[in-house]
Amino acid sequence: MQRTRLAPDYEISRVIRGGWQMASGHGAARSDDPVADMIAFVDAGITTFDCADIYTGVEELIGRFRLRYRDMRGQTALDRIKVHTKFVPDLDVLPRITKAYVEGVIDQSLKRLNLDRLDLVQFHWWDYEASRWLETAGWLEELRRAGKIDKIGGTNFDTGHVEEIVASGVPLTSMQVQYSLLDARPAKRMAALAAEKGFSLLCYGTVAGGFLGDRWLGAPEPVEPYENRSLVKYKLIIDDFGGWDLFQRLLRTLRTIADRHDVDIATIASAAMLLRPAVAGVIVGARSRAHLASNLAIADIVLTAEDQQQIAAVLAEAHELEGDVYALERDREGRHGSIMKYNLNKGAA
Repeated sequence: MQRTRLAPDYEISRVIRGGWQMASGHGAARSDDPVADMIAFVDAGITTFDCADIYTGVEELIGRFRLRYRDMRGQTALDRIKVHTKFVPDLDVLPRITKAYVEGVIDQSLKRLNLDRLDLVQFHWWDYEASRWLETAGWLEELRRAGKIDKIGGTNFDTGHVEEIVASGVPLTSMQVQYSLLDARPAKRMAALAAEKGFSLLCYGTVAGGFLGDRWLGAPEPVEPYENRSLVKYKLIIDDFGGWDLFQRLLRTLRTIADRHDVDIATIASAAMLLRPAVAGVIVGARSRAHLASNLAIADIVLTAEDQQQIAAVLAEAHELEGDVYALERDREGRHGSIMKYNLNKGAA
């Protein structure tokens, strides 16, 4: 497994196990023993996990896993594991958010994860019109200095707001962004800012909720109702990318490349993102260890110049998605924003 440093004292696996699909209420069957699955991932080299305060039950699962892994493998082995969580205050809370609220949620994550200090907190803010986003970033920095947080990152901020956060003195280590062969919005400005300011990009959505996979090669265009909200979200991205016919051309191209490397389409789609400037890691959704072999293969693939040229030839015909990172999703009246759920932290401190 490839590894990289987000900071001189902070190393992660470049393939990150995502936690969203482990959340209760996700709509898909979970593993019978998710803790054993996490142990298998770490033993195989995927030592970094992504979760969030709003992923119901996931922080608690990872907390139980950490205790069991320590008992099985020892503290030194446990120290290699990094857990990236998110701080996602509800939309309704934003106008009246306080430092006490922020600290309460951070304390809640510490308790759930069985940690004395959170490895990386990724800050999300739903609405820039609620003006305390920069002040809240400052409160997270105060908590970092107090020892409750090791590193601060963000998720889904656009480039201009990231510039303001960095200028305010908050040391950003990473920015988690939706970034895939279908959605290149981070390449417009964010990647260059990351290189300039010294933070890394962590990518979600690299297989577009499963659309960038063999299941959809040659399949007819789906019609509503879709199986889950993830497919609703990424079908909109496909529409904006250029539609189903162009998407199928991309899948055929990826299948040709995958045949040369003896892997599946999803592996090639994720491996391609590890080559993008400023990208430190890709977040993969895995309900169980059944996906472990293909997840490990992502870091093993060495895409040739021919592979990359074939992908680029298809992408050259695609439409550029509008706006900066997450701009489409922030329009709560628009096609992308109207499907989002904004108040998932009920019961938080």
